[in-house]
Amino acid sequence: MKLKLLSLLMVVGATQVSAQVTDAMITNAGNDTTSVLSWGMGTQGQRYSTLTNINTSNVSKLVPAWTMSFGGEKQRGQESQPLVYKGKMFVTASYSRIFAIDVKTGEKIWKYEHRLPEGIMPCCDVVNRGAALYGNLVIFGTLDAQLVALDQDTGKVVWREKIDDYAAGYSQTAAPLIAEGLLLTGVSGGEFGVVGRVEARDPKTGKMVWSRPVVEGHMGYKDGKENGITGTTNATWPGETWKTGGAATWLGGTYDAKTGLAYFGTGNPGPWNSHVRKGDNLYSASTVAIDVKTGKIAWHYQTTPNDAWDFDGVNEFVTYDQDGKRMGAKADRNGFFYVIDATNGKLQNAFPFVKGNTWAKSIDLATGRPVFDPANRPGDPSGPGGDGTKGTEVFAAPGFLGGKNQMPMAYSPKSKMFYVPTNEWGMDIHNEPISYKKGGAFLGAGFTIKPLFDDHIGSLRAYDPKTGKMAWEVKNNAPLWGGVLTTAGDLVFWGTPEGYLKAADAKTGKVLWQFQTGSGVVAPPITWNDGADQYVSVVSGWGGAVPLWGGDVAKKVNFLEQGGSVWTFKLSH
Repeated sequence: MKLKLLSLLMVVGATQVSAQVTDAMITNAGNDTTSVLSWGMGTQGQRYSTLTNINTSNVSKLVPAWTMSFGGEKQRGQESQPLVYKGKMFVTASYSRIFAIDVKTGEKIWKYEHRLPEGIMPCCDVVNRGAALYGNLVIFGTLDAQLVALDQDTGKVVWREKIDDYAAGYSQTAAPLIAEGLLLTGVSGGEFGVVGRVEARDPKTGKMVWSRPVVEGHMGYKDGKENGITGTTNATWPGETWKTGGAATWLGGTYDAKTGLAYFGTGNPGPWNSHVRKGDNLYSASTVAIDVKTGKIAWHYQTTPNDAWDFDGVNEFVTYDQDGKRMGAKADRNGFFYVIDATNGKLQNAFPFVKGNTWAKSIDLATGRPVFDPANRPGDPSGPGGDGTKGTEVFAAPGFLGGKNQMPMAYSPKSKMFYVPTNEWGMDIHNEPISYKKGGAFLGAGFTIKPLFDDHIGSLRAYDPKTGKMAWEVKNNAPLWGGVLTTAGDLVFWGTPEGYLKAADAKTGKVLWQFQTGSGVVAPPITWNDGADQYVSVVSGWGGAVPLWGGDVAKKVNFLEQGGSVWTFKLSH
């Protein structure tokens, strides 16, 4: 009897262990069609699924399986990518909420609503872009700059850790990344003079393992000890400007097991007024590749040295194989698409992916640096043409919301194409004097976003990264602000602010299906299978930076309604 009981306990124990999300499962997440275990549908960020159940011949039969409302009055922007594991969907929502949902029925299993203090300072709406899974935990960041780990089954808090001081402008909106048994996170708050960094923690406890600032002059730490200054103090920052250098890592990162490197994009340098921080301002507006084991920067590539337009460099770095080499691609906010060797950071190719590009004439492939057009840099308030309070105003394109912003692109190993959500707009921009004040906006610029064309702002475009040629595009009246999904069924899925989730032929761009979700889609879709059924899910809820910062564009889309729900679709039988 005792032996039988012991055997039973061993079986139960083994079941509990096997039900947990492991490092091996996360490494293989891009090939697992039954789950969605990470932001990017795999740590490489390709957002590609090998599923073919839904394809070009039958996608027109896609119908809703269920929808669930986030409820309450807290609608605003919904930019979250859901995760799916063991019959549950985990989806974050505006105002630092997270839900567990039954994937079969759409019924809410539990909800956690983080208690936010007065005085949070999110730059670009009260959004959250998703969570991470590890063991039996689901982990996400909050608008008051905390990390919260919850039990996947009950929603009970297991641990909670403070990232930084929200009163100084710090927040956390990105989905965490699991790599080599560590929880990797960045910080938000670039418009408040924060200092960007990447941190690695023990996902089981929240304990810090290492921290790597991405602004020159700041010390890194590992296991509580100094781990080397980032860069060389004052090499590319004058005076003490590095102390409030910005470069927030607000979109999170990707990881490639073949290189052992995590790739994080860094935001704009602070302040926007580039004349008070003359120099390249490393490592702002860059991709930094960090050795996950050491917490040190292995290489960096800066897309916009001495950024004067708030172009950031935070866009996701997607790794893939090309001609036997491990490459990474990035569609930068500055309007150029970069192909970079993922092992050493050497530029392989660069080309414009939007038509409006006035700040730089081209990218020099030999040096990797942009060929600036000096006439399109906003002027120094204290320089020629300035009056001490305002510098010379210029019209620059793209506008500061970028040729591509937070909405992630997708890559198909089958078609060898990148599917990029783009926007065509420019801005009138001028510089103003500015000084740092804790918790105050650290801009030193005035600006107004303007559309470039009458017939569209957004456009989904398919690009060959080797040639830089666009295969096709689907134009959209409003700006695109949600991400993209592509599948081996030769489909591309994406959403629009007008409320549609759409599917197109990945080879031709022909739109084959669309569904009205009731509010704008500013989030990336996912797909997975349960038995013979393939599902597609997307979060719906208009918001984000466009209605807050969009100038003349915001006026064009002020008729769009807010919302908060998640939709799941399957083929009708």
